[in-house]
Amino acid sequence: MKAVANKGFTLIELLVVVAIISILAAIAIPQFGSYRQQGFDAQAKSDLRNIATAEEAYFTTNFVYEACAGTGTAATCNDPKIGGILRGGAVSKDTTIAMVLDGSDHNHFTGTSKSSPGTGVTCSWDNEKGGFQGCK
Repeated sequence: MKAVANKGFTLIELLVVVAIISILAAIAIPQFGSYRQQGFDAQAKSDLRNIATAEEAYFTTNFVYEACAGTGTAATCNDPKIGGILRGGAVSKDTTIAMVLDGSDHNHFTGTSKSSPGTGVTCSWDNEKGGFQGCK
């Protein structure tokens, strides 16, 4: 009779593989969460830049800036009834935005944006100081 060769993995080999995968997952999952938060912050920064650009475009036609605020699609920046500087709703779902007018003749604006699932930083814009001021 021929001897039958055993094929397969032993229990110890399988346990070692499971342990290695568990260690790698324990390292990667928290890092993934951090990357997600940074992505939400980048989206808030992008929304702020888009609205500031829309403010400038609005100014070229109306000679005044438009104040707006809110979160996501409910932000008044998206509302066509008040001029809708963003016509089409470019503010992301979790981004809170505020564009504030300075000066009595509405010829200067500042803006802030923050993403609720992000790291908690608030990005700011000041058109009189050259635009984007960073995120803190």
